[in-house]
Amino acid sequence: MPGKFLRVKCEKCKNEQVVFEKPAGDIRCLKCGEILAEPTGGKGNFRCKILGAVK
Repeated sequence: MPGKFLRVKCEKCKNEQVVFEKPAGDIRCLKCGEILAEPTGGKGNFRCKILGAVK
């Protein structure tokens, strides 16, 4: 089953952005640079609030 795109919200600056649920590398906030997700070999380890899947 392929991965999905998720809308997430940075806990530090409250910026919202869309990210892939299976990241190949660290995903950082585009506004403040905080790490939002880390790769785990499958679904990412998210350090932010997940608002939902993008349709």
